[in-house]
Amino acid sequence: MSYVLGIDLGTSAVKVLLMNNKGQLVDEASASYPLIQLRAGYNEQDPHAWVAQTTAAIRTIMDRFDGDATEIEGVSFSGQMHGLVLLNAQHEVVRPAILWNDTRNTKQCANILNEIGLEKMLEITKNTVLEGFTLPKILWVRENEPELYAQATTFVLPKDYVRFAMTDDIAMEYSDAAGTSLLDVAKQQWSTELIDAFDLQSDFCPRLVAPTDCVGTISETFAKASGLSTSTKVFAGGADNACGALGAGIVEAGKTMVSIGTSGVLLSYEETADLDFEGKLHYFNHAAPDAYYTMGVTLSAGHSLEWFKQTFAKDLSFDELLKDVTNIPVGSGGVLFTPYLVGERTPYADANIRASFIGLDTSHTFSHMARAVMEGITMSLNDSLALMRATGKQIDAIVSIGGGAKNADWLQMQADIFNAPIVRLEQEQGPGVGAAMIAAFGLGWFDSMVACSEAFVKEAARIMPNAENAAKYAKLYDVYHQVYAQTKQLNDQLVTFRN
Repeated sequence: MSYVLGIDLGTSAVKVLLMNNKGQLVDEASASYPLIQLRAGYNEQDPHAWVAQTTAAIRTIMDRFDGDATEIEGVSFSGQMHGLVLLNAQHEVVRPAILWNDTRNTKQCANILNEIGLEKMLEITKNTVLEGFTLPKILWVRENEPELYAQATTFVLPKDYVRFAMTDDIAMEYSDAAGTSLLDVAKQQWSTELIDAFDLQSDFCPRLVAPTDCVGTISETFAKASGLSTSTKVFAGGADNACGALGAGIVEAGKTMVSIGTSGVLLSYEETADLDFEGKLHYFNHAAPDAYYTMGVTLSAGHSLEWFKQTFAKDLSFDELLKDVTNIPVGSGGVLFTPYLVGERTPYADANIRASFIGLDTSHTFSHMARAVMEGITMSLNDSLALMRATGKQIDAIVSIGGGAKNADWLQMQADIFNAPIVRLEQEQGPGVGAAMIAAFGLGWFDSMVACSEAFVKEAARIMPNAENAAKYAKLYDVYHQVYAQTKQLNDQLVTFRN
């Protein structure tokens, strides 16, 4: 039997999956690492902790593996996007990594857009510039930590550093590079125009490779530490959302997924890089060969439900929290919730907007509010779907993963609000499966990513929309869609009171 490892380097932990050449999950292990928060808005991690915990998770699997290490033929990665890892000439880490959820660089984002202009940024990178992206982090370090910046000769993203520790090879692949604000997404090359505009060294950006490219084999040092074989091939990997899309079978036209975790993602496969969403949706290179994806993000998806639980029902389990939701009618008795607890990303990119309950009266219960939170999260994701459909995009079905796929009422709610069939998977391991698929495809086990997906991704159930409910939700969404515009000015005025 032949095997691959899929390594999912997340924000709080690394998860490693061992999968065989039939697409079956054989074993898994995870290990966590801390977040460094020096002050509000600052989020960092020690890259060495990623390596140590990835090594530990792999060692756990290898200690339980009853085959020969050489049977694990390939390894690949999914990684948290955007995080800045600065390296010196000896490829040593210059400072802790600045993560995707760090918001210290608002000024640098504004400076980038003032220098280049939104139209030019969209032309080159297909995306506007946000605090989470990598270029504004680079500029922040240069302006605020010049002595550290002077030591840096290149930068990589989180999973790239772990891959370097396993292979001694420095590279970055297209799907992750697309989130740096430095990649020409359509041409799949670094933008010399942007590099020159911000006075970066010509070789500051690392060599680019495709996600499925083999970048080397396991080094002797890492083999001794992990138990892997030096014959095991290492493939470049992909960004977490790109790998999550692979793991959900989003590998051909018409395929779309919704992922409800702490944040929420609505992502759809694209065959070309020439669509125009005016920067309202993210538009990145896919981890599937020669493909792209569009994506909308709800910042507080599962986070909104977690906040609701912790604030109003800390002692209840999530099953207890939601057990009576099924008895609450569509529209939650006239209660509407907007999930803007930490601002919003799509379609507004507004850091000041905040959440609201609207329509509460004395007839409403805890369960009305719980259902309203679920509906509000789903309608926020429907904002992204509406943008996609406005271009004439066909949505055949939507694969649901994450917390929203674990509750039957929420799955039906998604089908009704999106007015599309919702697919639940047999085995949901998300980005780790996508990483394993990259290795499997790179090894030549399958002649296409579609064939690979057919082996690794299995449908468990399909939930169809209820026509009556869908019609009611269409009317409710018309009301929901008005809330942002009517509360924006109020929230802008409340900013001064938050601190």
